[in-house]
Amino acid sequence: MRADPLLLTAGEWLGIAGGGLLVLTLVAFVAGWGFRFRLVGVTSFTVLLSLSCLAFAVSYAPRVSIEGAISVPVVFDNGSDLVVAAAPADLPAASYAPTVEQVARNLRGSGRKAPVTEVRLRRVEAQGGGSDRPVILAKAQRSWADGSVQVSSNSR
Repeated sequence: MRADPLLLTAGEWLGIAGGGLLVLTLVAFVAGWGFRFRLVGVTSFTVLLSLSCLAFAVSYAPRVSIEGAISVPVVFDNGSDLVVAAAPADLPAASYAPTVEQVARNLRGSGRKAPVTEVRLRRVEAQGGGSDRPVILAKAQRSWADGSVQVSSNSR
């Protein structure tokens, strides 16, 4: 589990500030100060901000970058076992495998029902007569049990 040290530090300091504001809010209620209800809002917002910073710091994972791969958009994701990414028309054949592997490694597994997700890299080619046909350039299988990725490239 990776944690961003800056966000962890900010979360800790905001937590300390929230604790101090909580004490001040309690004193304001006991003393009957007129701005005590404003302190409730400020205190709750500070505590919420602290918890958000801590949660984001713990859950953040940077994107994987693989040499030879380019960034391509995901055009279809059924949330379970299939993801399709669109390759540009000028993508060289040497970049097929690294690109589909990069897409597979950057997927997030939360909420996926299938134990393995197939990632396809495809390009749409014109057939003539106004019709197009999708061509699968490469495939990858991402296993959620161990995080492994198996790449297979289609030869044309």
